[in-house]
Amino acid sequence: MAGFLGGASLPERSGRRRRTVLERITALGGARRVGEAVPPPRPRRPIGEWVLHAPLTLRALVRTDEIWLVVLAGFVGIAAGLCVAAMGIISQFMHEMLYAIPPGARLSGQVTVSAWRTVVALLGGGLAMGLSGWAIMRWWPRRAVDPIEANALYGGRMSLNDSLIVVGQTLLSNGVGASVGLEAGYTQIGSALASRLGRSFRLRRNDMRVLVGCGAAGAIAAAFNAPLTGAFYAYELVIGTYSLATLAPVVSAAIVAVVVERLLTPELYGFDIALPTTISTVDYLPVLALGMLAALMGIAIMRGVTLTEDIFRRSRVPTWLRPAIGGLAVAGLAIISPQVLSSGHAALQVTVDTPYQLRHLALLIVLKSLASAISIGSGFRGGLFFASLFLGALLGKLFTGALALVAATQAVPPVVGAIVGMSALAVAVVGGPLTMAFLALESTGSLPLTVAVVMAAAVSALTVRRTFGYSFATWRFHLRGEAIRSAVDIGWMRNLTVARMMRREVRTTRLDTVIGAFRRDVPLGVATRVVVVDSSDRYAGIVLVPEAHASEVPENAPLASVLHYANDMLLPQMTIKEAVSAFEQAEADALAVVDGTDSRRVIGLLTEAYALRRYSEELDRRRRELSGE
Repeated sequence: MAGFLGGASLPERSGRRRRTVLERITALGGARRVGEAVPPPRPRRPIGEWVLHAPLTLRALVRTDEIWLVVLAGFVGIAAGLCVAAMGIISQFMHEMLYAIPPGARLSGQVTVSAWRTVVALLGGGLAMGLSGWAIMRWWPRRAVDPIEANALYGGRMSLNDSLIVVGQTLLSNGVGASVGLEAGYTQIGSALASRLGRSFRLRRNDMRVLVGCGAAGAIAAAFNAPLTGAFYAYELVIGTYSLATLAPVVSAAIVAVVVERLLTPELYGFDIALPTTISTVDYLPVLALGMLAALMGIAIMRGVTLTEDIFRRSRVPTWLRPAIGGLAVAGLAIISPQVLSSGHAALQVTVDTPYQLRHLALLIVLKSLASAISIGSGFRGGLFFASLFLGALLGKLFTGALALVAATQAVPPVVGAIVGMSALAVAVVGGPLTMAFLALESTGSLPLTVAVVMAAAVSALTVRRTFGYSFATWRFHLRGEAIRSAVDIGWMRNLTVARMMRREVRTTRLDTVIGAFRRDVPLGVATRVVVVDSSDRYAGIVLVPEAHASEVPENAPLASVLHYANDMLLPQMTIKEAVSAFEQAEADALAVVDGTDSRRVIGLLTEAYALRRYSEELDRRRRELSGE
């Protein structure tokens, strides 16, 4: 009957049930002996518990698997692209409202602008900038840390609130027409968001620095529609080095940011110009000369900004009023030529395309240089990235035009001179030779022109390094007293202090001890050196034990006769660099550590050999982190 109905017999069904139970036992951890109890199934976690532990799980994944760092870099690229698009839209809206230009038109590309609108916009914007800066300094007296400084000194840690203030001031300055670019605001907010995301995931110091570089890469890539430019901007200027370990996250952030920017603002940055298919070999000599000339001009611009700041500082004009005075000066220059206004995107395109006379090119160079120096020197916020591109293009066309007059023939095409000069001057001011080479390649698509740009950029970088030694960003750090030449991590040197390296167990003796008593208390072999203190427990010097046991020293001689380094000591807050310098100046193998120069209470001892060993260990550790080992 069972077979007729198509069912299985009872023994078959029982066997099937037995096999099912065995399969379950095997799934739970393997076959068990007959009679052994089957453990109960593991309880499932509630959904709320999964949500509660999700951040901890994500943090663990990011810290253990580098692929998740790439995922984080993608989110940083999205944020950077959104911020760049938003800032560009706000700035363009302010230009259209304040200067009554047609929708979509660029301010620096206008032939003429209303004189009264220009004066009102820059004067009012200067007052707003000055008063807001005065209020910020009174109620929020903190200086914002930019990406280069953050990666060099603070392990990539940046304040998002401080960065938002910088973004607001940059938007206000550029929006009212001051001769500054938005690129500083782009990189500030992109890197600050990356730093905030990295802190929430508790990234390691090196990963945090890489993520900050991803924010800067995404910002520059979105600003210029050039992912390779953004990536190498991060490598050369923000991270400080290139390695295979940082390739994937930085490139991912740059590409994602460009995609976001293209979706939001389809108008792409680039040059729609006719370029020569080849560049003759003899043209490379003028290109090298142009690179050197651009370097000298870049140094002059950086010195000019510093000189303008010094003039305003020495004047008796209140700080809050200086941007308004600077705005009036820029307005006067803008009435002569509106191309000095704002960052100069449209002016750069017009400069490359239009065959200007040499006199007009020279006038534009002077006007734009003055406008940029006055804008930054008077207190407006912004950068010189795009201003250096515009000035470099003007310089390149002026150079090729003058060369054609001298040689009675057009040796180098003006468009080639414009692109080469643009890149070479940007290298001098901003830094990053490969960054500018990739910008030229991605903007023009011409490989022969890129070769010329690389040559000029190398000459410009070498000239600035040999004669000046700083880019605009690092020059500003130097003026503040910071010894930063690049974004290479040197913050660990500040964390490696004397207090962390010193030995706290110190053998001491009194200054009034005689040599005989010292020999009885400190036999040979017990110690190498002994710290001497006076009756008030103040540091008096160091006695070398072998020297105190020398036969030529009499028993009744005072301990002061063999005393060394009485005025040489270390402080606990000294960095490893300062400690090594103190060892070299004192020509000592070890120095005492005191709590202060006035109290001179001995709190430890540090040897030069140990300090150098710790320095070498930390240096090797940073090298391995940078190389991805």
